[in-house]
Amino acid sequence: MFDQLFVRSKALTRQLSAPLNEERRQYLTHCAVQGMTKSTLEAKARLLLSIAEYLKLADRPSDTITLSEIKKAATRWSNHNWPSRQSSHAKRSGDYFIATAAEWLTFLNRLQTAPKPVTICDQMLAEFRRFMEEDRNLSPATVQSRCSSVRPFLKQLLDLRRSLKRITVSDVDSLLAQRVNEEHYARVSIRDYASSLRSFLRYAEMRGWCPVGIAASIMAPRVFKQEALPSGPTWDVVQEIVDATAGDRPIAIRDHAILMLLAVYGVRSGEVARLQLTDIDWQRDTITFTRSKMAGSHSFPLRPSVGAAIIRYVKEVRPKSPRRQVFLTRRAPVGPLSGGAMWAVVSRQLRKRAPSLRHHGPHSLRHACATRLINQGLSLKEIGDHLGHRDVEATRIYAKVDLARLRDVADFDLGELL
Repeated sequence: MFDQLFVRSKALTRQLSAPLNEERRQYLTHCAVQGMTKSTLEAKARLLLSIAEYLKLADRPSDTITLSEIKKAATRWSNHNWPSRQSSHAKRSGDYFIATAAEWLTFLNRLQTAPKPVTICDQMLAEFRRFMEEDRNLSPATVQSRCSSVRPFLKQLLDLRRSLKRITVSDVDSLLAQRVNEEHYARVSIRDYASSLRSFLRYAEMRGWCPVGIAASIMAPRVFKQEALPSGPTWDVVQEIVDATAGDRPIAIRDHAILMLLAVYGVRSGEVARLQLTDIDWQRDTITFTRSKMAGSHSFPLRPSVGAAIIRYVKEVRPKSPRRQVFLTRRAPVGPLSGGAMWAVVSRQLRKRAPSLRHHGPHSLRHACATRLINQGLSLKEIGDHLGHRDVEATRIYAKVDLARLRDVADFDLGELL
């Protein structure tokens, strides 16, 4: 590793003769596997020497190091290299020292971390999560959504009353009203929050954590089923954003492949993020997605244009990594794309070309795909199967954008019935 990073004999000799040679080599190899550049690895290798020196790691091989020790060492090191403590360079270099030391010592299993105290809120949510996963068999997305919604409410409720046994319906109503009046949540959002909270409180009642009847008393705003139109761009706009990413820049090549998958197959962003190299059968020209909201997977014919976009990304842009996900971050540490990254891929294109849309995330392309299919004459059952809906009710909203059939209904002659 060291002879690959350092050409000058003096620098190489220093690296090889310094203490903790093997520990430093293993960590740098680990960083290289994460996709870090040669210049980054060189900087880390030099800094590891200072970390080992200022923390006296060679003299205490069996000791674990606290974060407080690392911060004190970082201050001494930073003051030595940047005499002016007010310098922005001094602060940045000190922060880099702390971050690198913590990562290296964690890798060596030598960082002493104080255990995070487990609160009553954490315990209740952990049991509620297990109940949803094991007893209710809910999807991971639903479980995560409900826990994320309940946590802030539960924390506020416990801050108000200290114990769930003392909460009242007015406590819950006031928190929901706060979301509306102060944080300006939409009715649909409040409805979803109320549903998650109601589900948790039913479980809490069953466990005897809170008074009986609280869950049934939660009032949420009335949201009429399928009251809105699907919020997606027109297909012309979809074609525009796909064409806009058909360039030669690495980020454009990656975004082009992602947008093609979202638009052509109408899949969810999580299903694209989970897509693995083995999910694409190049001999049979099929692509398989693991569904987010229903068990199992869903295979589609691999469109030539989509396949070409994926092949170009894998050959020219995708970082070398043992990870099997198709789409990876461009910068180290290399890993799967997050939900936020997927959202950014779509939103930065849609905001330019369709600023009036209510939603600019990946789900809007799912709506656009469904609308296009209905305009091509596919039935709601066929569209539901394409989108992976378990219930045709979830697909009926797209009947509102089936203009051809709506015109047929409007022109239907009722004869003597009127």
